[in-house]
Amino acid sequence: MNTDQKQCNINMEVEIAGVKLKNPVMEASGTFGSGEEYSEFVDLNRLGAVVTKGVASVPWPGNPTPRIAETYGGMINAIGLQNPGIDVFTARDIPFLKQYDTKIVVNVCGKTTEDYIDVVERLGDQPVDLLEINISCPNVKEGGIAFGQDPKAVEAITKAVKAHAKQPIIMKLSPNVTDITVMARAAEEGGADAISLINTLTGMKIDVNRRTFALANRTGGLSGPAIKPVAVRMVYQVAQTVRVPVIGMGGICNAEDALEFILAGAAAVAIGTANFHNPYATVETVDGIRDYMVKNGIQDIRELIGAVR
Repeated sequence: MNTDQKQCNINMEVEIAGVKLKNPVMEASGTFGSGEEYSEFVDLNRLGAVVTKGVASVPWPGNPTPRIAETYGGMINAIGLQNPGIDVFTARDIPFLKQYDTKIVVNVCGKTTEDYIDVVERLGDQPVDLLEINISCPNVKEGGIAFGQDPKAVEAITKAVKAHAKQPIIMKLSPNVTDITVMARAAEEGGADAISLINTLTGMKIDVNRRTFALANRTGGLSGPAIKPVAVRMVYQVAQTVRVPVIGMGGICNAEDALEFILAGAAAVAIGTANFHNPYATVETVDGIRDYMVKNGIQDIRELIGAVR
């Protein structure tokens, strides 16, 4: 059998909560706009899914600048989930994405439970496949503590969203907790259909020349290769803990990185910060996973998911 025939026999399809993705590669929310911004570099048809930037019930202006700083092995950001709101999103971004043969995952953010429910209900009759619920947002009714840092809050927000969602829901977990498995179990108990992790780690950078904070917000979310070992460990722990599918992310730059997450138990992976310095990272990763499978005689991607115990 020649290489072309072997390529044809490779099955890269994965399933997340009943939704079939042609391959396990998507990009991480907030690093790809809502798809159109990268469409001149990336054939969106080749991705398993496109994950949109966070969408809120009303437009959010985001945080004051400066909002991004480069760090060793990654970057730190405090964008503040700037977005145009659900009205513009449904009128502009969903019709654009529907032109492509890929699944649509909408990332949802909010400051109160009611905010999340409003967006989820508005998306109920929209042609989108999955909803990713960003629970790293500060809960304004609880003094600004992120929803994702209290297991009771995780379970409660998951239950509330699930009760109103027409599409399956993915709960996106924050790594800024003592025990990630406690949060994962809480999301599963609340009815999550899948779990994605990790979101950014809280960090800080100081400009020694100006003797001030590099970000106007003082702290920000650290992402990129520097956080990958932490992310792989957390994905492994969560995959061992819950029964629902896990989507892994955090510092993935190429196929080898993605395969680490898959072997640790991730059914799919998302590429984030790498998109900023290599806009082709997603499609290169798809090709790289396929090449690895051909080289190692693996016909079905599911043979690799969670293979490291």
